Amino acid sequence: MRAYFGRRYMLSASHRLHSEALSAEANRAAYGKCNNPHGHGHNYVVEVVAAGDVGADTGMVVNMAALDEVVRKRVLDRFDHANLNHDSLFVNQVPTTENLCKTVFGLLKDAMPAGELEYVRVEETENNFFQYYGG
Repeated sequence: MRAYFGRRYMLSASHRLHSEALSAEANRAAYGKCNNPHGHGHNYVVEVVAAGDVGADTGMVVNMAALDEVVRKRVLDRFDHANLNHDSLFVNQVPTTENLCKTVFGLLKDAMPAGELEYVRVEETENNFFQYYGG
């Protein structure tokens, strides 16, 4: 039986939305106040959803404690209270919420303790979120 298990995590990080490929005017037009040279921060909610068969012996798709450990090591320790613009994974991409979501998916995809990574959802504000299913 295929089932899904989701878990929410919180992290606080700052970023500046700015593309070297755009002029100063184009950056302001594209990103508005998010292009502030001093950056700004968010309290992100990161949802990780695993899919797989329910284990006959455990009754679970994935062990929650094992998933927590992977997310902590790969995502929270790296990004919590960090400036995303200074992370090596964002050297060649703007640290938008879309790119953060894809990056988190990539960090977790091959590290899942059980099941498969179905998707990652990153909520930037109560009104803005992005989901990434891979591929």
